[in-house]
Amino acid sequence: MLDDTPLETSLMTADIPAFPVASERVSALAAQMTLEEKSAQLVGYWLDQGGEVVAPMQNEMGGAERSGALTEITRHGIGHYTRVYGTRPVEPVDRAAWLWAEQRRLKTETRLGIPAIVHEECLTGLAAWKAATFPTPLAWGASFDPELVAEMGALIGESMRQLGIHQGLAPVLDVIRDPRWGRVDECIGEDPYLVGTVGTAYVQGLQSEGVHATLKHFLGYSASRAGRNHAPVSAGPREIADVFLPPFEMAIRDGGVRSVMNSYAEIDGVPVASDPELLTDVLRERLGFDGVVVADYFAVAFLEVMHAVAADRGEAAELALKAGIDVELPTGDAYLAPLIERVRTGELDEAYLDRAVIRVLMQKEQLGLLDPGAFDGEPPAEIDLDTPRHRDVARRLAAQSLVLLSNDGALPLASTARRIALIGPNADRTDALQGCYSFANHVLAHHPGYENGFEIPTVREALTEALPDAEIVHVRGSDVEGDDRSGFAAAAQAAADADVAIVVVGDQAGLFGRGTVGEGNDVESLNLPGVQRELVEHLTATGTPVIMVLITGRPYAIEWALDADGTRPAAVLQAFFPGEAGGTAIADVLTGATSPSGRMPVSLPRSAGAQPYSYLHPVLGGPSDVTSTDPTPVRPFGFGLSYTSFEYADFAVDAEATTAGHFSVSVTVTNTGQREGADVVQVYGRDLVASVTRPVAQLLGYARVTLTPGQSRRVSFDVPASRFAFTDRHGTRIVEPGDVAVWIGSYAAATPALERGDATGGVIVNARDRHEREIPGHATPARILSIVGDVHPVTAADARLVEVSFE
Repeated sequence: MLDDTPLETSLMTADIPAFPVASERVSALAAQMTLEEKSAQLVGYWLDQGGEVVAPMQNEMGGAERSGALTEITRHGIGHYTRVYGTRPVEPVDRAAWLWAEQRRLKTETRLGIPAIVHEECLTGLAAWKAATFPTPLAWGASFDPELVAEMGALIGESMRQLGIHQGLAPVLDVIRDPRWGRVDECIGEDPYLVGTVGTAYVQGLQSEGVHATLKHFLGYSASRAGRNHAPVSAGPREIADVFLPPFEMAIRDGGVRSVMNSYAEIDGVPVASDPELLTDVLRERLGFDGVVVADYFAVAFLEVMHAVAADRGEAAELALKAGIDVELPTGDAYLAPLIERVRTGELDEAYLDRAVIRVLMQKEQLGLLDPGAFDGEPPAEIDLDTPRHRDVARRLAAQSLVLLSNDGALPLASTARRIALIGPNADRTDALQGCYSFANHVLAHHPGYENGFEIPTVREALTEALPDAEIVHVRGSDVEGDDRSGFAAAAQAAADADVAIVVVGDQAGLFGRGTVGEGNDVESLNLPGVQRELVEHLTATGTPVIMVLITGRPYAIEWALDADGTRPAAVLQAFFPGEAGGTAIADVLTGATSPSGRMPVSLPRSAGAQPYSYLHPVLGGPSDVTSTDPTPVRPFGFGLSYTSFEYADFAVDAEATTAGHFSVSVTVTNTGQREGADVVQVYGRDLVASVTRPVAQLLGYARVTLTPGQSRRVSFDVPASRFAFTDRHGTRIVEPGDVAVWIGSYAAATPALERGDATGGVIVNARDRHEREIPGHATPARILSIVGDVHPVTAADARLVEVSFE
């Protein structure tokens, strides 16, 4: 259904599952294993698990295997140790000493002497006490800078390797479809190509340090109905193949990722954790993935207790193992006794168990865990998990992720602004700067007596340092949540007495009802939480210029605050949980030390009722004369203002390309303003007539270009025709011959009107759809490119990446 070539084999119809090609060492080791030793390699053990809820239904899923001495629990060996550093605050050096000793014990006191893989969360940096916290993935997307994300990934991997951690449970490659979903802050964006390029860069960075990355969540998780976590997914096979699959394909084929984690979701009634078509046929046979598939926490047991497709844990284990889940995490609820019993009774062929064991042992071999000298060295005597290099990358990435949504000239702050009112619930809180999977909001929220363990200035602290001669009056005004308005009067008075008021509002990240965004924190409304909108409107009513800074984990419906008209904020700056250097980066943009250069990785919604929405919609997915509703976002994908201005000139596109070839796109970008700045040059295209409906605009490629005042650069893109590929009516991914429009714009909605020209030429008219907002932006005219030749089925050999060059 989702394939592009006929499958030669199907594991579900074969008598014996296909086995990976293993080394002699792995084959010999697997051959001598007992059934108990095999199953032990396929499970994790969660050390130090207490009452803190950091996974769905964690308390309900606590099993008896957590009791008893560790030596007894691991008497047959163990596959993974779950979150050795990331379950509670532990001193990294002390914990490393314990871990080295424990790994040596596994080598000497278990029959086969196989160490454990240690895995940790690492979405916003290593989720461990005193480790650097980087911007959340939505900020990675806003940066449009894969190279910087790769640099961050390498630093995270370096910290993990030093602590004896082997596998990181990141990145999240779910494509955003509905901002009401709580896990939006863990995602990179709403465009598959942006998600794929940025996510692949993270994989390459992390794995360059010898730590295996894990792609999450395969597949379709973010398409849950109404943005509700774990809700059913009703996406069709074409949407699955063309929207959700490409980022995983890129990270597998271009990034060489070594692990994949399943989605909790069901798609058209079939839970992914039990679906061999996705986890084996698509993932392994089609995409060529040859690593290890790990279960999202408790996903195997959920086949029984939540999806009700299994009568007991044994049947759940059989379904998951046959589908292609090799390792059950975080513990062995199903893959220990229930699975062993299933094999012993003959209900499950042991060959399925052997296949998974070989994959796990191959991974351990790749990680060096089977080498005789593993853990012979000493653990680190000291370690710095927040070095100057960490802080430098954190600051640069935070700065590049800040998106200026609106500005009437109030930013950067004028030198005459001597008295500044700094207001809002997120103006002076470190937790406000960090995402759901940061250690602070994921774990330390349960340990209030502990500090972050690293330097993380708030917006107030950073602004005070940046403006030593200004008088900064701080008033909280309101909380993020709740309806307490008692602070409004003091906030309004502070604003009235000031030259300018800065109000910092937004989210508090958390999990499962703790906080306003994050895993399990889905919403029905896209209004700012609590009474924060009222607080902003009280401040603007004073007549003092108000600058609104949003620190959030999702885009909110804030049309009421944009495009200043005397009753609205004079400027609006969007930050997506910018991490430990976020306060400093925000202060840099406010004061003009840095020009904003972030671009929206997701559309800024008009309302919750317009969701789900994606800029990748066909004609009838947008506004039209046949409906009275208008889903057009108030700020489109790719949008972002600067303190300078840019112009495009000498736009050129090849007249023709073959369905299996490439075409070139080039443009000269000039900084026409008075300040240095960075532009994100975005190439868009549209298939004009196709055998299935296609988006009215599609990101083909992008490039970040930094220019000094008056400087020009020629930017050229080598674009594979496969960027126009789609799944046809027969389920095959193809490139069709025909005409396409290509243009360069500063955001997705900057779509020129289309007039057909000849093959060389083009389109010269640049007009807006009647429904589009008149917002700042620039675009070239669209030009028609003819893609010629036969229909080309897209295969693994076809290029996916756009190459960019500069003159």
